[in-house]
Amino acid sequence: MDESTFRKALFEFPLGDVRYHEVINSTNDQALTWAAGGAPDLALVYAEEQTSGRGRGSHRWFTPPGSSLAFSLVLHPLIGEGGSVARYSGLGAVAVCMALEKLGLHPEIKWPNDVLIGQRKVSGILAEATWMGEQLESIVVGIGVNMSPEAVPASELIDFPATCVEEELKKPVSRLDFLVEILRALLYWRSNLSKDEFLTAWESRLAFCGERVSVQMGEGKVKNGRVAGLDKDGSLLLQVDDGQVITVQFGEVHLRRVL
Repeated sequence: MDESTFRKALFEFPLGDVRYHEVINSTNDQALTWAAGGAPDLALVYAEEQTSGRGRGSHRWFTPPGSSLAFSLVLHPLIGEGGSVARYSGLGAVAVCMALEKLGLHPEIKWPNDVLIGQRKVSGILAEATWMGEQLESIVVGIGVNMSPEAVPASELIDFPATCVEEELKKPVSRLDFLVEILRALLYWRSNLSKDEFLTAWESRLAFCGERVSVQMGEGKVKNGRVAGLDKDGSLLLQVDDGQVITVQFGEVHLRRVL
């Protein structure tokens, strides 16, 4: 999509500023730099292609030109939004799910930050914070969506099965229209981020709920148990084998179903 059409389509949204790139290293990297330099609330960085797109940890996000959505929003936490970075990751995931549901699909959220269709990854969300001392200054919410088959990496390059929107629908989809739907949902839920209603919307789409999973934690630690839902801050509740429900903090795990 060209920049002029892109900007016209986003005119309805109260974005603080927009930076459109044909090619960029990483929208999150650029947004974090912009945030540190005083980016306004709801500043948007968009790229048609990322050369060094990032997922959680050391994972990379594959973004070939014209086949994906790759964008990052700078959010300055507002009064009443709460200080949980985890909730902002859930915000992006729920917004992507709602856009997919409008197309008739049935997505799920693989905690903490992946959106699945039929147990294959279609989207990833990366929420990163900037701080001023102990004060949370801004959150950068990066969203990547596989739209067409060219966006799906080769199987040997990924550690979880992947898919794309067009493959699931068996027809072309306007990337720009889909972006607009994500932003509409994201802005709606942002205004309700601290409410139980938002946590319910997130939890109702949680993948593997009630199923046994293996949670790979830091330093080689593994916990097995059943997914029991979400804590108030967006942490995962896991019922371990002795019946106790433990809280798994955001950003520490990978989920794998235990067969």
